[in-house]
Amino acid sequence: MMYARPMERGPHGVALVLFALVWFSCAWFGSWELNPNNATRLFAAFSIVERSDATIDRFQSLTIDKARFGDHYYMDKAPGMTLMAVPLVWAVEKTTGGETDTQVIDAANPRLMRFMALRLRVVVALGAALLTAFATVLLLDLATGITGSPAAGLYAALSYALGSIVWGWSTTMLGHAPVAALLLIATWAIWRGTSGAAELARWRYPLLAGLALGWAVVVEFQAALGGVAIAGWALWRTRDVAWPVRGRVLAMAVGTGIVAMLPLFAYNLFTFGTLFRLGYQGVVGFDGMQQGLFGLTYPKPEALFGILFGVRRGLLWVSPVIILGTVGIAGMIRTRETRDLGVLAAVVIAIVLMVNASYVYWDGGASIGPRHSVPAIPFLAIGLAVLWARWRGAGRRAALVALLVVSVAINLMIASTDIFGSEAYADPLWSRTIVAMFLPGNLSTIPSDFFGWSAWRGFFLYLDVAVPLLVLLIVWTRAAERQTR
Repeated sequence: MMYARPMERGPHGVALVLFALVWFSCAWFGSWELNPNNATRLFAAFSIVERSDATIDRFQSLTIDKARFGDHYYMDKAPGMTLMAVPLVWAVEKTTGGETDTQVIDAANPRLMRFMALRLRVVVALGAALLTAFATVLLLDLATGITGSPAAGLYAALSYALGSIVWGWSTTMLGHAPVAALLLIATWAIWRGTSGAAELARWRYPLLAGLALGWAVVVEFQAALGGVAIAGWALWRTRDVAWPVRGRVLAMAVGTGIVAMLPLFAYNLFTFGTLFRLGYQGVVGFDGMQQGLFGLTYPKPEALFGILFGVRRGLLWVSPVIILGTVGIAGMIRTRETRDLGVLAAVVIAIVLMVNASYVYWDGGASIGPRHSVPAIPFLAIGLAVLWARWRGAGRRAALVALLVVSVAINLMIASTDIFGSEAYADPLWSRTIVAMFLPGNLSTIPSDFFGWSAWRGFFLYLDVAVPLLVLLIVWTRAAERQTR
C-alpha cells in the first residue's frame, strides 16, 4: 500500500528547519506600505491604538480602499488583519515613542513612509509570516502521513510556501495568505484529530480547528464558504464515533469557533455602534461592489480562465508547480485511504475558484497572480505530495524538482520586489517584476530598507542564510526517507 497510517509524522528536525526557512523568507522581504490594501488596514490600527476609534479620516486621502458612513471614513475590509496588528502597532509605538500626530500625512513625506514601513514589517513578521510558516510545518506532517514519505511531505510544503504566490502575499497585511494558512491548519487538526481513539481524546485538535476556522472568517468573510466544507468533512470523519465522544469533540470545535469570531462583533460594535454592519456596505469609489452580494454574482468562464491560465493573472505562470497538484488530487480520490481528503481538497479548491470567478474585480487590481485564489493553493499542494510519491522514476522526479526550482525562482523574484503589480501591465510577471524591478535591483529587504545597505547585498545575505537551511532540509529529509524504507 502506498499510503501510510495517518499516525506517520513529519520529521521533527526537518519541521523546525522548515519553519525557520519559511518564516525568515516571508519576514525578510517587504511590500509597499502605501498599497491601498496595506494602508487602510494600517490606518485603522493607528487610529485604534492612538485615538481609541477606528475612523481613518486623517488618512483617507492616502488610500482608495475605504468606506464612508455619515461624515467619517473607515477601513472597508474584514477586520481580522487589523485586529492582529493592533497590539503590535501599540508595542512599536511604546518602544519607539512615535505616533502619527508627529507626522505630516502626505504620500511625499519620507518620514511617514518609514514610520509605516517599520510597523508593517513588524506586523507581517509576527502575523502573516508566522501563520504561513506554521501551516507549512503542518502540511509537511499531513503530506508525510498520507504518503509515508518525508520527501513527498517536504516537496508539498516547499511548493506551497516558496513555490507559489503564498510567499509574496505573506509579505503583506492582506488576508489571502493567512486564510490559506488557517484553512490548512483546520484541515490538519481535523485529519490528525480523527486518526484514532487516542487523538479523539485530545482537546487540542478540535480547539485548534475551531479557532482556525472562526478566525479565518474574521480575516476574510468569504472564508466561511471553505470553512463550511471543512466542517462538513469533520462531521463525515467522525460519523462512526460514539455519540458522547463525538458530541464533546464537535461542541468544543463549534464553541471555540464562535469564540474566535467574537472579535468581529466587538469591532463592529466599537466602530459602528452596531453588531451587524460591514465595511463593505459603505465602500467608496468601486461601483462594482453594488452588484450582487458585495460584487459577487456568478462564475464567469473567462474570469476562471484568466485566474488559471491568463498571462496577466494566471496561476500557471506565477506558480507552475502548484497546477500539477490537480493530478495528485485525482489520484487521492481514486484511492480509498485518501478519498475523503481528496474530495475535500477538490471541493475547497472549487469553492475558492468559483468565488474568485464570481467577483466583479476578479483580477485583484494591482496584483501579481490571482490573489483571491490563494486559499486554494495549500489544497493543491496536498496533491503534489501524492504525485511525488507515485512518480517514482528518476526522470519524473527530476522533472518535478526542476519545476519546483523554477517556481521558487519566480516567487523569489516576486517576493523580493513587490507582490503588488501595476494594472498597466498586460504581462506583469515579465514586464514589471522581472524587467522593471528585479533585474535593475529594485528590491525590498530589511537591510536595504532600514540600514542603508544596497538592495543586492540584502538579497545575497538572504541567500547566504536560506540556501544552507534548504540544503540541511534536503539532507535531513533524505536521511528520514531512508529510515522509512
